[in-house]
Amino acid sequence: MAEYTQASNGSAIDRSERPGYVGLLLVLGVVFVAAFAGLSFVPNEQAQPLILGLLAVLAMIGVFFVFAVAIGTVQFAGSGARNDLTKVLADTAADGLLVVEDTGRIIYANERYLRLAGAEKSQEVRTVERLFTGGPEISEAVYRLAQAARDGKTAAEEVRLSPALGGAREFGWYRLRVRSIPRPGARPATLWTVTDVTDDRERHETVFQELQHAIDYLDHAPAGFLSTDRLGSIVYMNATLAEWLGHDLAKVGSGGLKLPDIMPDDVVAMLISASGSPGKSRTETLDLDLRRRQGGTLPVRLYHRVAFGPDGKAGPSRTLVLDRSAGAEIEDGQRAAEVRFARFFNSSPLAIATLDAGYRIVGSNPSFTKLFGPGLGSGRGGSHSALDLVAPPDRARLEASLAGAISGESGALDVTLAREGGRSARFWVSAVADGDSAEGDRAILYALDTTDQRLLEQQFAQAQKMQAIGQLAGGVAHDFNNVLQAIIGYSDLLLASHRPTDPSFQDLMQIKQNANRAASLVRQLLAFSRRQTLRPETVKLGETLSDLSLLLKRLLGERVQLEMRQGRDLWFVKADVNQLEQVIINLAVNARDAMPDGGTVSIATENVDEAEARRLDLSGMPAADYVRIDVGDTGTGIPPDLLDKIFEPFFTTKELGKGTGLGLSTVFGIVKQSGGFIYVDSAVGKGTTFSIYLPRFVPEVEAAAKQDPKEEKRAADMTGQGTVLLVEDEDAVRAVNARALSARGYTVLEAASGVEALEIVDAHEGAIDLVVSDVVMPEMDGPTLLGELRKRRSDLKIIFVSGYAEDAFAKHLPEGESFSFLAKPFSLKQLVETVKGAIQR
Repeated sequence: MAEYTQASNGSAIDRSERPGYVGLLLVLGVVFVAAFAGLSFVPNEQAQPLILGLLAVLAMIGVFFVFAVAIGTVQFAGSGARNDLTKVLADTAADGLLVVEDTGRIIYANERYLRLAGAEKSQEVRTVERLFTGGPEISEAVYRLAQAARDGKTAAEEVRLSPALGGAREFGWYRLRVRSIPRPGARPATLWTVTDVTDDRERHETVFQELQHAIDYLDHAPAGFLSTDRLGSIVYMNATLAEWLGHDLAKVGSGGLKLPDIMPDDVVAMLISASGSPGKSRTETLDLDLRRRQGGTLPVRLYHRVAFGPDGKAGPSRTLVLDRSAGAEIEDGQRAAEVRFARFFNSSPLAIATLDAGYRIVGSNPSFTKLFGPGLGSGRGGSHSALDLVAPPDRARLEASLAGAISGESGALDVTLAREGGRSARFWVSAVADGDSAEGDRAILYALDTTDQRLLEQQFAQAQKMQAIGQLAGGVAHDFNNVLQAIIGYSDLLLASHRPTDPSFQDLMQIKQNANRAASLVRQLLAFSRRQTLRPETVKLGETLSDLSLLLKRLLGERVQLEMRQGRDLWFVKADVNQLEQVIINLAVNARDAMPDGGTVSIATENVDEAEARRLDLSGMPAADYVRIDVGDTGTGIPPDLLDKIFEPFFTTKELGKGTGLGLSTVFGIVKQSGGFIYVDSAVGKGTTFSIYLPRFVPEVEAAAKQDPKEEKRAADMTGQGTVLLVEDEDAVRAVNARALSARGYTVLEAASGVEALEIVDAHEGAIDLVVSDVVMPEMDGPTLLGELRKRRSDLKIIFVSGYAEDAFAKHLPEGESFSFLAKPFSLKQLVETVKGAIQR
């Protein structure tokens, strides 16, 4: 069998068949002849078995060969190894085909490849690597293709070869493709395809040059052109318009330039919301002012054309822009006035529409379209009535105003628009004199969106109401704290003088316990007014809520299921852990009460970064990093008319005796005092979700102060020595505190006001070791007293006591001022511990 076949005159080369081995056949023949010759020298008796054995072996080989041929394991050379039709298609293909083994041996090349390679004999055929040589870009492309073939991938490249293959042209473009060919039982091979694409390239370059000429003509036309997509992005702008407006053409088409950058927002809203019939086009003519990038405006006339697809959706627009600044097209003064009016009319931020005698809208400006929606004021005989713009309850008022305007009256009225979201507007209506309208216009309707203004007014009124209630609650709580301070103080004195076995001991304990319960209610009032004393610390919400989950399950009961969804890698927050737990408990208990038949309470946490906070755009909450806590239920929900009242103190929807009305007000106060925000989302019959946003806190590495064990041991002894000036305007509170300190060994001086305290300090010059002063007092408050004391003695130690939070007055003190603080109401033990600690420092 021949090693390859080659036809003359450039026929295909095919070496794909497996070659035969004649030498092996000759060797087998020599072996058999030698075997039979050797048997001739063997005696007949011995040779007969050998001959029979040899014949048996040959018979078996023959039988096995017949079976192998029958099942196809052995085939005769050329019997079905090649599909003749496939070979003809490959041989006569328009693209050059070359198959190369991984060793570099060429096993097939069709006629087209031989002509491209200029080969007449098989020895002259070159591989693609040797055929395409030249600059680095060609070598790199061929190398990438060869590498892709070795990796078993398919790849393609286009290269420019100079001169072209065959030398008929100065240069040629060729597309090279490569893919690996699996060959079971043979060495791997690679198929190279070479296509001459020079003619296609030349046609493309011709079309491109013609397109460049057309763009050049359009760019330097004496008019502006632009095209936009349905979202308002400018996808094309010619150089003339770009020069007029001072914009860089490089920004056009890349999303860097949009319609709002060059024209008023109201006009943009009208253009991108245009509607029309499917398959039709619509052209709008507008006189307006375009914005220049460097500042200033350019008066123009727009011919804006939009084509609508079969589905009625607007496609890309085509807009012709004429410069009206020179006034070349204005024929007379009247025409100039009309153009100026059209520009002002279309650029006005006030929504304007003209109405006929039937209150139908016959014309409108872009601001009107933006406020009320597209499709209004499309022409004479329009079907849209001005009465349809407002909600049904306000239509009678608007109709009366329109009728009054046509008869000569004018006025303004606030109405609710007939749109979702409860938007509102203020309308003004004026009549059109008969001599001023040749088209039958009878009235002009002016409208201004007042939704945001109304919302701000409501928020301001709510804030004022909450502030007034907070001040009232804080003042009441402060006065109650003084009363409770006296009750708790005298209870401590009586308990100290009675043994647990005394009959009156339990009565005294009841008095103190009920006083502490009253103090808890006062703390809730202070929390609402944001004057509560908090002890903030670095908190990881995940751990806090996990520790709280067992208590919550007991509070919710068996009929309510608790779901906890913790966010991953929650940020730290800074808050009072006990108060934060109280917030979650209050919200969970309210959720339970809103589900009398059972349901699910869900508590979820997640991080909200600054970008997400900006996207949420929640009222009053600046964009920053927060940790959000969502507490939701599947209960009855809150009616919309009650949502504005739920955070007010003493407001409750529960039955008499089942709620104090301080739960949500306490939650509101604690969240606000912690620097956070709280929002509620509720739907009647579906449930309610409270969302708390606490600002992210980045803890600093602080060295923990090590306390001396000896100091702890000394702290157990509450007796002490020194002179303490006690400043308190409440006689009962001052008396009980003085008795408690005197009983511990201190010399106590009493003052009912700040002025009296200064007189005592002047009279006992240098003898006073500590001042314990109330913050809120007549004549002179605590911070003012501190300032006067510092003028006399800069080293004098002071303890402030108050029913308000420390932050409420600390901001009025000089920066860096050192003092101790004790929150009312406190026990006598707390007072004594604080005094001794301050004196020993």
